[in-house]
Amino acid sequence: MPTWLLAVLLAVVFAVPSAWVSRRLLDDQVGWARSIVVAVVVFLVGAPVTVWALRREGGWDGQHITIDGWTAAGLLLLSIGWLFVAVVVVVLTLEFLWPSRGPRNPIAVVRGAFRRRRRALRYTQIVAIASRHGLGIVRAHRDGTPDDLPAALVAAMDEAGVTFVKLGQVLSARDDVLPPELTSALATLQSDSAPLPWERVRTVIEAQLGRPLEEVFATIDETPLAAASVAQVHAATLRDGAEVIVKVQRPDARAQVRTDLDILGTLAQDAERRMAWARDYGAVALADEFAQGLREELDYRIEMANQEMLRAVVERSGIARMHVPHVYEEISTEQMIVQQRAEGEPFARVDAASLDPESARAIADDVLDSFFDQMAVRGVFHADLHAGNLMLAADGTVSLIDFGAVGILEKSLRRLLLPLLVALSNEDDIAATDIVLMLIAEPDGGVDRDRLRHDIGVALTRVHNAGIGANVFRELIGILRRHRVGIPPSLLLVFRSLGSLDGALRLLDPDYDMVTRALDRAPHFSRKTLSLRSATLTAQTELALGVERLRRVPQRVERILGELESGSLTVRLRADEGGSAHTWIDRIVGQLTTVLIGIALVVTGLLVSMSTDGPLITPEVSVFAVLGSLMGLGGMLLLLRALRTVLRRRDPRDVDRR
Repeated sequence: MPTWLLAVLLAVVFAVPSAWVSRRLLDDQVGWARSIVVAVVVFLVGAPVTVWALRREGGWDGQHITIDGWTAAGLLLLSIGWLFVAVVVVVLTLEFLWPSRGPRNPIAVVRGAFRRRRRALRYTQIVAIASRHGLGIVRAHRDGTPDDLPAALVAAMDEAGVTFVKLGQVLSARDDVLPPELTSALATLQSDSAPLPWERVRTVIEAQLGRPLEEVFATIDETPLAAASVAQVHAATLRDGAEVIVKVQRPDARAQVRTDLDILGTLAQDAERRMAWARDYGAVALADEFAQGLREELDYRIEMANQEMLRAVVERSGIARMHVPHVYEEISTEQMIVQQRAEGEPFARVDAASLDPESARAIADDVLDSFFDQMAVRGVFHADLHAGNLMLAADGTVSLIDFGAVGILEKSLRRLLLPLLVALSNEDDIAATDIVLMLIAEPDGGVDRDRLRHDIGVALTRVHNAGIGANVFRELIGILRRHRVGIPPSLLLVFRSLGSLDGALRLLDPDYDMVTRALDRAPHFSRKTLSLRSATLTAQTELALGVERLRRVPQRVERILGELESGSLTVRLRADEGGSAHTWIDRIVGQLTTVLIGIALVVTGLLVSMSTDGPLITPEVSVFAVLGSLMGLGGMLLLLRALRTVLRRRDPRDVDRR
């Protein structure tokens, strides 16, 4: 038999069991292909070294084995054991540097390849856009921050498309995170974008209708009333004479958003792995929340449902000035909305100088009252009340438009929110602190209540003496973030909406003090939420629950007394909510014991193998050397097992549960 064929056969015979044993030792985390390839390579490299060492120590003369068969078999097994250790070390190193994956679905592999290609192309496009606007690497290394950075950032985000425009709109309300010059600049992203050519828009409308445009509309203006990042709006007239607007989604919006959200999600994950601030702010959770909101905004069926719900809410409020347009659901689709046309101009285009100051203040008061009624009384509110989504008609009617973002406040939160606003209005820092602690999620280490109360009290005093322009909601968010407490997303949405509304109302009346007005009106809306029927039903529910608890008390007392009498009463203390404390301690003790035994065997084996005394197996090798090598081999196997346990990848389900 040729030597090379014999070597290959021996390599295969060695590789298969070595791969199986190494996979069992490493908890089956390594793929078969990797284990077998590593074992073959180690054998082909290590076998010649083993033969050379045997020849050097006098056990092989180049043609024959010069020692007895049992000794040769023992040395051969010992050599194979060390080759096996080498296999495990190499596999472990590869797993640490380049973790292996299980079998993958071929369709998923192909889709993943296309996604990576789209991401790469989009990355290139975004970098090119940033460079054109002076936001490249060269500029980032210049001395200082250029004065035109906000304008350049806005221009780049506007050109980058839907996702980045929406991201800029979200960031424009984060005064607690970004400097004022950036939030002010990002707020301009809520203005118009470049319109699409009419022929392209017409094609999209007819595709959504499933029929020629003339069968539905008597006229339609080819010049858009507005062109936003996701859609553009055209004035039209139905065949029955009703004046409507047609909001049609840009045809490439969805594909671009999918790729951009994929990029943002990847960047958020990398940021949390590498940077502490990203983990503190929960970058992945924020990215997921933003992605979910943007996907819902692209589904106009959700927006239509929101609009009809808010229309009913506004009508029940009884504020005659406020109006929500009607939706023609029968000719609206997932990517197109046809609705009643709202008369007037958006607040962003209203000339405040042309308005009577008293009328402007009355309009602002009604808009604010409407928002409070939506938020505090009904629990459903328009969550994107910037100046482009409020339309002012000549008769003073204010129409709400664009219902892609609608907030929902559950009743339990509303019951705390209104008293919080009353406490803020009354400058009652103790009551405000107590309510805040009921609303927030405290960190693991708890909250310094006295310090929190002091900070809230200082903020309230500052706001109540600062006059127009002071924003108690922004101050409160900043305080809660400094204390590292979790703020409910719905509460953040309320404060963010109030911030956007404040800017919109100042366009009508530059001296309008929305915060003072909001705090003054809080007691009114707090009383509005109270009703005899609601109080009666609540009392009835609490009474029924109390009676049921009282009925169960004798049974519980009897059970406890019975356990005391029989001596079987036990008390369990839960020290670890994530799992059993005993299991955790046992696992730690077991790992520590394995490491100590492994180190002891390696050290002992090294000392024993260095001994020159004792009988010789070959002219150069003593029994102690072989025994020490064997003990070292056992110690290395134990250490490798313990090391793999420490470096083993976490179960993906554990990550999902976090």
